[in-house]
Amino acid sequence: MSDQSSSSSNGNRCDYTAAFLLLRLFLGLRTLLAGLEKFEANKSFSFSNYTENMNRIATGISNYSLIPPWASQGFALSLGFLLVGFGAAILLGIKTRAALFLGGLVYVGLAFGLMAVQEGDGVAWIGMQVLMFAVALTLVRHNRLALVADKQD
Repeated sequence: MSDQSSSSSNGNRCDYTAAFLLLRLFLGLRTLLAGLEKFEANKSFSFSNYTENMNRIATGISNYSLIPPWASQGFALSLGFLLVGFGAAILLGIKTRAALFLGGLVYVGLAFGLMAVQEGDGVAWIGMQVLMFAVALTLVRHNRLALVADKQD
């Protein structure tokens, strides 16, 4: 009887580990690539493209919402770097719990900007990603294959 419950328990742990790994891979890749696309214009990646893209986004948010230009500009200019950093950390398993939480907060900030300009469809898409971050945080104790594990992992 105890052999059955022990093997069932091990099977559940493997399932949770697999589920977390899928979420970690998806969220890591999604976040990393979302950051990298901020540096792209005409199939070319550069810091000048990044500055131009982010200034355009910040101006659009400020012009059509209650968010002041200094706030949208500050968020926009750091956004790509934050997304690349958190995406790489999630993907590689570097301080996964912190990377998931902070990456999720970046997506909440993105959602807030879209809420301010009344972009409901975009908010819904980002909301799904925030939900995935939340689920990943509940499964993070099943994190395996991490380069730098959290102390609680």
